[in-house]
Amino acid sequence: MKIQILTIFPEMVKPYLDGSILGRAQKAGVKLEAVQLREFAEGKHAQVDDTPYGGGAGMVMKVEPIFYALKKLKPFLKRKKTRVILTAASGKRFRQADAVRLAEEYDHLIFVCGRYEGVDQRVEDELVDETFSIGDYVLTGGELPALVMTDAVVRNIPGVLGNEETLADESHDVPGQLEYPHYTKPEEFKGWTVPKVLLSGNHAEIESWREANRKQPYSDWDPTHCYTCGRKKKSYSASDGVCVYCPKGHEREAHGGADCREVDKLIDQSKTSS
Repeated sequence: MKIQILTIFPEMVKPYLDGSILGRAQKAGVKLEAVQLREFAEGKHAQVDDTPYGGGAGMVMKVEPIFYALKKLKPFLKRKKTRVILTAASGKRFRQADAVRLAEEYDHLIFVCGRYEGVDQRVEDELVDETFSIGDYVLTGGELPALVMTDAVVRNIPGVLGNEETLADESHDVPGQLEYPHYTKPEEFKGWTVPKVLLSGNHAEIESWREANRKQPYSDWDPTHCYTCGRKKKSYSASDGVCVYCPKGHEREAHGGADCREVDKLIDQSKTSS
């Protein structure tokens, strides 16, 4: 497997690629590389961005440097097992299934890191195969998402992890299913104890306990709890559903799944109308 991250800040990317599991992966034959996008830009200042057509704030990354960078990788791009991926907040959500698929089906991945206000749409339309986001929030650049996805992909390559059983039962292997709680020594600390069943040596009972105690997906959070701070419903004000301990924490179910800012508006509107 070869993974290249196309970025204007390779110095941010390289330390993570060289450390821990990814560093070990390179020793095992996985090739990880941070590629400087400015090397493919034209002009004295190697400009990679410009003002947006139609006006608006911010700068947009130009199509030409990305095109020329990928053109240099043409020998790789001709191979059927190459995938070019753009990082963007507007992309589809990256999931565990994608990490496994990319590790199993491809031997060359290229991540194109967005920056500034965004990337010229022609990059997404004409040059890349997929566009991924790692969450519903905006970052200053695509380097962190590229590293997150690289880490998730590489750990699924055979031989990278010291113990392959580590991959046998993990969170998100089955969509919506999370792993069970883990404990290690000491058996007791400040009165906090390890569940007795885990000390029993009875593998059948341990397995049963683990299945029964799998963590719940965040999206299935108990609606009787504050989604923000996790406190029980008894902490809510009966008038508007606001958690009295967490001013920005609101019961999602009571407000049709609206986020805190939307709920604030609803509360303000109700107070105004009354």
